[in-house]
This record gives sequence, structure tokens and C-alpha cells, in this order.
Amino acid sequence: MKSNKGRRRSLTLLFLVAMLVAGCATTHDRLLDMDTSQVQLRSVQTRAFDTTDKEKTMRAVIATLQDLDFIIDRADLTLGVLSATKASAMLRVTVTVRPRGDTQLMVRINAQHGLNPVTDPKPYQNFFAALERAMFLEAHQVD
Repeated sequence: MKSNKGRRRSLTLLFLVAMLVAGCATTHDRLLDMDTSQVQLRSVQTRAFDTTDKEKTMRAVIATLQDLDFIIDRADLTLGVLSATKASAMLRVTVTVRPRGDTQLMVRINAQHGLNPVTDPKPYQNFFAALERAMFLEAHQVD
């Protein structure tokens, strides 16, 4: 009898370990999938600009967001971060501007609709198209 109980415990323990390992593998696969989608999303959210003038870039970002009917909530030139909201669309964005090497600035925008991240590339493409126009006009002193 005792050996039968011992075998049952061993089999139960072996089963639990197998389930745990299978669960970890599934979780690990999901984490890798999320990393891939995050990298793709980040590439849509980020653009490099051939300038080192952080202040002008921040001003162009602010003007672009205002042109797109956003209200600027906070802007910090030192950190290169700003946040804005578009109440009518329940949309919130955070933009960071940081150096990339000695000749470029990276601009990244992250948007949320309600509590959900915006993953569709189109709004990001629209923002960067408008920002590129604003930076061109700023560089050429056009009002």
C-alpha cells in the first residue's frame, strides 16, 4: 500500500512540474510575441530629425498638436517631454524629444484612447506628416 501511495504522489508531483514547465513556456512565448509587437509599434511611433535644436523641435511639436486640436497639459523643455489631450476623442498623447547622436533628435509619440494604447499606424503617420511640415516651415521662417 505504501509504495502505491508513494507512486501516486510521485506521479502527481511529476504532473504538477510538467504543467508548471508548460505554463512557463507558454508565458515565455507570449512575452516574446509582445516584445515583437512593441518593437513594431515603437518604430511607428518614432522618427529621427536632422536637427539638434530641441527648443525649436518642442515648439513645432506643440504647434502640431494644437493644430490637431489637442490641449497641451504639460511641457518640460529640460526633459524633452510633453503631454496633451483631445477631450472630444478621449485621446491622450505623450511626446518625448531626445538627442540621437550629435546631429539628430528622436521624436516619439505614444497615444492612448481611453485606457487602451493606439496601435493603428495611421494616426502616428498623420502626426509625423504634420510635424515634418511644421518643422520645414519653422526652418524656413514661414508663418
